[in-house]
Amino acid sequence: MGIGKYVIIRLINAFAVLLIALFIVSLVFSTAAEKELKAQIYEEIMAQLNANPQLQKAFAANATAREQWIETQKKLKFELYGLDKPLFERILIRVGEQLRLKFGKSHSLKSRSGSSEVKDIILEALPRTILLFTTGQIVVILIGLYLGLKAAQRAGSMLDQSLSIFALLSYSLPMWWTGMLFIILFSFYLNIFPSGGMMSVPPPEGLISKILDLLYHLTLPMFTYVFVVFGGWAYTTRNVVLSQLQEDFVMAARAKGVPENKVLYGHVLRASAPPIVTMTIGSLLGSIGGAMISEVVFNWPGMGRLYWTAVIQNDVPVLLGNTTISIILFLASLIVMDLMYMYLDPRVRIGAAAAMGE
Repeated sequence: MGIGKYVIIRLINAFAVLLIALFIVSLVFSTAAEKELKAQIYEEIMAQLNANPQLQKAFAANATAREQWIETQKKLKFELYGLDKPLFERILIRVGEQLRLKFGKSHSLKSRSGSSEVKDIILEALPRTILLFTTGQIVVILIGLYLGLKAAQRAGSMLDQSLSIFALLSYSLPMWWTGMLFIILFSFYLNIFPSGGMMSVPPPEGLISKILDLLYHLTLPMFTYVFVVFGGWAYTTRNVVLSQLQEDFVMAARAKGVPENKVLYGHVLRASAPPIVTMTIGSLLGSIGGAMISEVVFNWPGMGRLYWTAVIQNDVPVLLGNTTISIILFLASLIVMDLMYMYLDPRVRIGAAAAMGE
């Protein structure tokens, strides 16, 4: 029961953090959103006035009546959009909408189907980011785990030293800069891969041809991502595993004649699982948000480029929706990591039960 209470408390804490974060984000974005909305209301009123010759004639000799009419229309519009309510109440209404994932309509962006609903726009961009960055992160994890384990097993060898040097070099390279370098090399000089985009224009006919074309466009950005990230992953795994290889239980297993592969994969990897699982979950959920500059460099229509486009066009509803999704994913990753820690490390379960007074 103690563990169950601990999980419930963690969920409550995460929800409280979510409320606070959404309140702050809504407060920041509301100022910009309401400023833009007020400007839009004024434009609507002036357009209504300019489209009505009778009103123009009536107000031609009476500027005071014109200003009173404009103020009356502004008041009606403010009531219609809820701008007459106190700021705190408006913020709470916006937070409630974000919790229900009701992001409203975009001011300038549209989905491929022509919808201006922010939810539809995000749902269209999200699978594209998952295809590129989440798939790339899975490749990074597999390569990083394998090389990290081998480097730790052969500490001081040529593989270990080469991996350490490569990790320091590759991890210090900005991904966007590496992407531009690879585009110049593989797209313009060698003419092997396209320089950007998700599919050819016009797209090929037939499902198989479209899938092959998509994979063709996917190769270079994914290769760039894996190239920059996997060295750091392997180096971190190597250090985690190396610290476990020096523990007494490993020496005892080797003294008993346990095969080296069983020691490495059965004992050491299991003991190293909590930090590695933390990195894995954090990386996978973090990858869903995309990488803004990298997606812009490769013209990949995912979450990162969507955020960049929304910033350029000052599309507050899209910015608010994108930020809300990112916050929810981050908090979800923390909860999942907590649960995985409790499953993998008995000390966490004991600590959770002790914290609940059991």
